[in-house]
Amino acid sequence: MTRFLIAATVVVASLAQAQTAVGGPVDPQRAERCAVRLGIALTGKSPSAAVLSSANPQMEVAALLESDAFIERFARFINTTFNDTPGTASVDDPAYHLTRHILMNDKPWRDLFIGAYDVAVSNGQVVVRDDPNGLGFYRSKAWLERYSGNEESGIKLQTAYRILNNTTGLKLTAAVQTPGADFSATGRQNASCRGCHYDGWFALDRVASVLTKKVKTGETITFTAPTAGPQDLLGQSISNDKELMTALVNSTSFDFRVCRLAFQFLYGRNELSCEGPLFDRCVDTFRAEGTIQSALATVATDPSYCQ
Repeated sequence: MTRFLIAATVVVASLAQAQTAVGGPVDPQRAERCAVRLGIALTGKSPSAAVLSSANPQMEVAALLESDAFIERFARFINTTFNDTPGTASVDDPAYHLTRHILMNDKPWRDLFIGAYDVAVSNGQVVVRDDPNGLGFYRSKAWLERYSGNEESGIKLQTAYRILNNTTGLKLTAAVQTPGADFSATGRQNASCRGCHYDGWFALDRVASVLTKKVKTGETITFTAPTAGPQDLLGQSISNDKELMTALVNSTSFDFRVCRLAFQFLYGRNELSCEGPLFDRCVDTFRAEGTIQSALATVATDPSYCQ
């Protein structure tokens, strides 16, 4: 009986919230519009009969976030966001495959970046498998090769930038190579380049120096251990990719990136200044629960989403 009363109270409270949002009794037309918006945004499809007939469709968000359609749509969204272009082969897009795995198994979002996994081809199929030496999808062979770059001494600037972009949303514009320009490690220390490569928290050369180095022999690419020694990054001494990824995932920038992804997925844009309180609530919820679904649900169930 107690559980029934608690459940009934939650339903009544949710309906009351919906009524308050429109200033009176639940508006069937508003509910229908809300159902359509949620269905399209979360699954890319028209809402089911259950969602469409609900007096408060936002109560169906949790179920929508468990659906196969949502998992596929969000995995594709993350893959598009984390890469400039699709991979040549499916295995070249490990962010897609691991995102699906994380969502299907209700794993913490941080596992996408530091979980003990590997994404590889097995019997002709791309699979996600447990790997004690894994680091999210960032040690997957296909990803390492795709973003290894072409820096002469094997310093993986592309890898460094892609890691920072994925975890914090950092966006930089590559300099246009002009005849006679020096883009070597020495040249990158010049005033026009060092702001991005050596100064600031995202200093690409210093971040790249704690990653493995690329060695190309003919068409074969291998990676060797970093040799530059520990670097002062993100307010701490960091020696390798695992320490770097862990520091990034534990940063407030990572939490902000998660909620910005939630807004981009649901609204197709970044949060507005007037949405600051909702954004803060999203961050607090994500910090407490750790799943990307919790961040998405915070935004999608807010009364403002269906106004």
